[in-house]
Amino acid sequence: MTSSDRLSNSQARRIALAAQGFCDRPPAGSPTRTHFARVLRRTRLLQMDSVNVLARAHYLPAFSRLGPYDPDLLDRAAWRAPTARAPRLLAEYWAHEAALVPIDDWPLFGWRMDDYRDGRYRRSAEILRRNRPLARDVLDVIDEVGAVRPNEIEAALGITRRPEEKGAWWVRGEVKHLCEAMFAAGTLSAVRNEHFHRHYDLAHRVIGAERVGVRIDRREAHRRLVSRAASAHGVATVRELADYYRLATADVRAVLPDLVDAGDVREVGVDGWTETAYLHRDARLPRRIDRSALLSPFDPVVFCRPRTERLFDFRYRIEIYVPEHKRVHGYYVLPYLMGDELVARVDLKADRSAGLLRVLAAYAEPGRDRGAVAASLAEDLRRLAQWRGLDGIEVADRGDLASTLARRTGARR
Repeated sequence: MTSSDRLSNSQARRIALAAQGFCDRPPAGSPTRTHFARVLRRTRLLQMDSVNVLARAHYLPAFSRLGPYDPDLLDRAAWRAPTARAPRLLAEYWAHEAALVPIDDWPLFGWRMDDYRDGRYRRSAEILRRNRPLARDVLDVIDEVGAVRPNEIEAALGITRRPEEKGAWWVRGEVKHLCEAMFAAGTLSAVRNEHFHRHYDLAHRVIGAERVGVRIDRREAHRRLVSRAASAHGVATVRELADYYRLATADVRAVLPDLVDAGDVREVGVDGWTETAYLHRDARLPRRIDRSALLSPFDPVVFCRPRTERLFDFRYRIEIYVPEHKRVHGYYVLPYLMGDELVARVDLKADRSAGLLRVLAAYAEPGRDRGAVAASLAEDLRRLAQWRGLDGIEVADRGDLASTLARRTGARR
C-alpha cells in the first residue's frame, strides 16, 4: 500500500472494491464452503431482504464475487443444523439492518441487545412490558419443542387470533411481537426454512452457549465493529464507518483514536472528499480491477448511497417502495460493475414459470460505450440466468441500453 497520505478518488474506488473481494481470484471450479467463507471475511455481513423477484438479497453478494454457486452453501452456513465438519458460520441479527453476521461476531452486539432489552420496536416493547407472563410461556414452549414459528407457539398455548387477523401477513399476533422483542434482546435467535419463514429458538442453541455467555464492554465492541467496517470498506469516512453497522457517529469518533494508535487505520485525504478518510492497514491498492458483476441493491459496495455517489459518480435509489408510475429506472434495479466503474443499471425479474430472466429495463451511464457495456453485461446475465435455473433471457424495449443488449444476448423481445 502506498505510504502517501493522499489518494485520488480512483485509487479510493479500487481500494474499496479490493476490500470487498473483487480482486480475489475466482474459483476455478464450483465454489466451495471455503470460497463462501472468504466472501464473508470480505463483506463481514450479508444484508437480508425478503423481496424475491430475482433472488433474496443475501444470496446475491456471493454470486457477484464467486459467480454461479450453490445457494445451499449459505443455507447450511446460516440455518441448517451444524456438524463437526460444517459448523454454523452465520447468525441473524440487527447489524446493517437485518443481516447475517459471522457467528463469532454475535457477542459484539451485546450492547445493542441491552438497548433492545424490551424490543426494537415500540409496539413490541409495549406488548412485552404488559405480557411478561405470556413471554415466559413462549420461552417454555420454545425450550420444550425447539425452533418453532409463532403460529405453532400460539397453537401450543391454545391462543386463537381474532377473525380479522387471519391471512393478513402484516398483522402480528402478540406472540409474534414477543418473539421479535426477545430476538432483538438476544434471548432468542432464529433459523429459516426453505420458504424464508423464521423459526425462533433459544439463543444458546443456535449461537452456542460459549458465545451467548460472552459479555463485551460497549466501547470495546464499538472499537472492534469500527475496525471490521474499516476492513470491509478499505477506506472510508466516519459517516461511512458508522453506516456499516448502524453505529452513532459519536461512538465511531470515540474509538477511532484507539484504532489509529493501534495502527489499525490511519488518516488520509481523498481528492474531492470534504471529510477525512480512514485507511485500513490491510487495504490493497490494485493497479486495476478486472472484474464485472451485477450488484444487489443491498450489496455493501452500494448500500451506503452517499458513498456510492462519491466513489462512482453514480446516484442510486431503490424504487421498490415507489409507486410504479413514479419509478425512474424500475422495481428491482441492479447496478452493473465493469472494471472499477458502475457503468449501467438493469431492472431484472426471474420469471420462473416461463423459465426466463426478464430484463425489464436497461440503462447505460452517460458517456459509456454501449457496445462494450452490452457485450460484458450479456455474459453476466447469462451466468445469472444459469444460476437462477432459467433457460433464456428476454429484454424489454425500455432504456437506452435495451436494443444493444438484446442483440448481444440474442434475447427475445
